[in-house]
Amino acid sequence: MVQQELEVMGIKAKEASRILASAPSNQKDAALESMAKALREGANMILEANSKDMEAGREKGLSKAMLDRLLLTPERIEEMAKGLEALIALPDPVGKIDSMWTRPNGLQIGKMRVPLGVIGIIYESRPNVTVDASGLCIKTGNAVILRGGSEAFNSNVAIAGVISSALGKVGLPEEAIQLVKTTDREAVNIMLKMNKYLDVLIPRGGAGLIRLVVENASVPVLETGVGNCHVYVDDAADLEMAVRIAVNSKVQRPAVCNAAETLLVHSGIAEKFLPLVAEELQAHGVELRGCERTRKILPNIKAATEDDYYMEFLDLIMAVKIVDSLEEAIDHIHTYGSGHTEAIVTDNYHHARAFVQKVDAAAVNVNASTRFTDGYQYGLGAEIGISTQKLHARGPMGLEELTTSKFVVYGNGQIRE
Repeated sequence: MVQQELEVMGIKAKEASRILASAPSNQKDAALESMAKALREGANMILEANSKDMEAGREKGLSKAMLDRLLLTPERIEEMAKGLEALIALPDPVGKIDSMWTRPNGLQIGKMRVPLGVIGIIYESRPNVTVDASGLCIKTGNAVILRGGSEAFNSNVAIAGVISSALGKVGLPEEAIQLVKTTDREAVNIMLKMNKYLDVLIPRGGAGLIRLVVENASVPVLETGVGNCHVYVDDAADLEMAVRIAVNSKVQRPAVCNAAETLLVHSGIAEKFLPLVAEELQAHGVELRGCERTRKILPNIKAATEDDYYMEFLDLIMAVKIVDSLEEAIDHIHTYGSGHTEAIVTDNYHHARAFVQKVDAAAVNVNASTRFTDGYQYGLGAEIGISTQKLHARGPMGLEELTTSKFVVYGNGQIRE
């Protein structure tokens, strides 16, 4: 039954994608405006559905951070609507000519941006992904099949129903946005093999989900990576700035992939800096887990284990380690990091340059919070996720990353000899 339902969805999505691929920019923008309006008008129904998910989440014992990811409020629904409207102002990448050249025989050859086609998105917890992903796909002329997590099932059903119906009001097929309406895990396994209908799969969630998709999919995968992010406080750092950056990187929203999980501190400033930052972090409820040297300065914190340095906590927990040099900090990042976002706090230009050049990550920040690795913050509009792989996209994946290219050749009767 699930197999048949998904195949029907795939057929409808393929048909919708062909219509969307040639839809003019003004029609796609009208669809985004209609979706934003529908969200606002359906806010009460969406909040009611979300309250059911929140109640079930509390009964299941979801952490405070996970419940925060799940929670919708009137303000968050308004943010989602504004996110859709922000996409309208961004240039449509579809039809853009990346380059064009003329051959000696007179052939004009160009590369043009085109939609990927049908995108499958498998995600957890955050119902705002339903809106962000759908908006990006519509703007780029892609149809989308969404499979959200069971913990947000009611919220996702309500949101998807509202925004898909909004497409019909501007003459686009409602089947361009479809949600898999089952919590049966078999649906995920089926989607992984839907090469006939899906052009690409994008997983958004924890390490377990991403590993499941990457290791088992026959459909091409755009991998969004886990975020084991670090803040390194150099011996040449402004300590007041370092406290602000470390605290913001950890506590501003701890359950997201660009939150910092480990604080690396140069031994030259550790005795002065660690008590300052610990006081601020603990005031925000952060549990610190430190190396042996850290615990000599902060004796009341827990001991960090080897596993802690590999861990994406997604919670108010932070590992701490004292290092003796910039190189040791970089080595630690390469050993334990996930290639997402790494930050250095320093007033030393040469240290900053070395960190930028040597750290292999999708985003490397100098004197700035890790929390800025985000499509909105980069000025890209909403993002489909943050890629830690190197092909075909890396970092926040916005509009351009949801397109591919095709060669367009203009001639006047040339034949190959």
